[in-house]
Amino acid sequence: MQRLRQIFRLPRRLVPVFVLLAALVGGCGRGSDLSFPTEYQAVFLDNGQVFFGKLADAGSPFLTLREVYYVQTVGEKVEKDQKKANILIKRGSEWHGPDFMRLNPRHIVLIEPVAPDSRVGQLIREARQHPAAVAPPAPAPAPVAPAPPAAAPAKKAPRR
Repeated sequence: MQRLRQIFRLPRRLVPVFVLLAALVGGCGRGSDLSFPTEYQAVFLDNGQVFFGKLADAGSPFLTLREVYYVQTVGEKVEKDQKKANILIKRGSEWHGPDFMRLNPRHIVLIEPVAPDSRVGQLIREARQHPAAVAPPAPAPAPVAPAPPAAAPAKKAPRR
């Protein structure tokens, strides 16, 4: 009888561990709440790209990012020195004019809040106040005129 009690004591000690484990695993599901204390979030993808925007549709298979921004590095080479600058680009100035992004959760490495007083938060606020100052739309490609038909090679005169 004593042996039987010892056998049942072990699982009772593990019950809190199993409850905690179940709570952790249950909270990591697709339907988990993705609420952040800030208005904008930084989404880091597995290919190295980072997008800033407002996350939505947390319960769906694909997350939606609205009001999307990204940082682009531009630079010019001046003799030996290379001057580079990072500028914030609002997505939507591309040729197809996207106003949101759908993100595959398999490619999301990390999601972090963007603090309003951070450099990115300040740039987003400035971009919202002065939309034209963010990035001009990319120019459409110049139409390419069709090439004139190639002249046929001259025929040799027959030999007599």
